[in-house]
Amino acid sequence: MENEKKKKHIIREYIESIVIAILMALIIKAFIVQAFKIPSGSMIPTLKIGDHILVNKFIYGTKIPFTDKIIIPIKRPLRGDIVVFKFPEDEKKDFIKRVVGLPGDTVEIRNKRVYVNGNPVEESFAAHNDSIIYPSGIQPRDNFGPVVVPEESYFVMGDNRDFSLDSRYWGFVKLNKIKGKAFVIYWSWDGEDRWVRWDRIGMLIK
Repeated sequence: MENEKKKKHIIREYIESIVIAILMALIIKAFIVQAFKIPSGSMIPTLKIGDHILVNKFIYGTKIPFTDKIIIPIKRPLRGDIVVFKFPEDEKKDFIKRVVGLPGDTVEIRNKRVYVNGNPVEESFAAHNDSIIYPSGIQPRDNFGPVVVPEESYFVMGDNRDFSLDSRYWGFVKLNKIKGKAFVIYWSWDGEDRWVRWDRIGMLIK
């Protein structure tokens, strides 16, 4: 009888430990940090396909779980922040891009060069791998705007500028749809060649 009670006590402790671990994991994912995998090349060279990243979910404010309502605002995204957000055309998908324009900014692209409020932006991280320059009448990739970013919204672009579907094509991202700021690569795997990119693990995202 005593052994049976002891076994039940051990089982209960295990169950309690598992439940607490699950609750802690859910709290961390909901409010603090969430992991994402990079599936496309739109952020090359900053982020590569197969990079696994961590995203700070509380930096822009705390939300009510399972909603987009911010209840404790902390800070706003800055130009240059790399953010994960709900894709405006399909909120079941998460996208990652770099913030280029803040609320009230005038954003324009002339021959691939980004201008904010009439001033050219220095972008050492931006990659242009297609020498063709399209006029705005054909597509918005290389010549776009000017547009004014609405309140509570952001203009975002991929670093791989010639191969990124971003605000040039589908518009602005609302603040409450932003999930957080990417800050570190915790794992990186080249699926094609099947090797680990050891040099990228632990790399801070800038």
